[in-house]
Amino acid sequence: MTEPVPDQAAPGLELAGPTDPADWLTLPDVAERLDVSISKVHQMIRDRELLAVRRDGVRRIPADLVANQTVLKHLPGVLNLLADNGYDDEAVLRWLYEPDDTLPGATPAAALSGDQAREVKRRAQAQGF
Repeated sequence: MTEPVPDQAAPGLELAGPTDPADWLTLPDVAERLDVSISKVHQMIRDRELLAVRRDGVRRIPADLVANQTVLKHLPGVLNLLADNGYDDEAVLRWLYEPDDTLPGATPAAALSGDQAREVKRRAQAQGF
């Protein structure tokens, strides 16, 4: 069995996340937006404060996870909860961008920037049960 190429989904699954290429940021773009060094962005990814995946061979971060020159407040908690429940980065991205009509904004990622952020975190925690 061969492993999928890092910027491809497993067979039968589409790539997760925003569909418009303009909705993604490269790591240097994120460093500029957050006013930090690129090495700090790499550290934030390792520490699960940010989520980066390969698209077209380049590590990218969904732009809506980095708002107003900061990372969304509850994102690190959600990333850690999902990782603790066995989710890989693509699965986390898929969970964040899966349409959910019970959340304002229609996806957990969109709800993280609003009043429902704690609800998204609660749902991420429930994924382990």
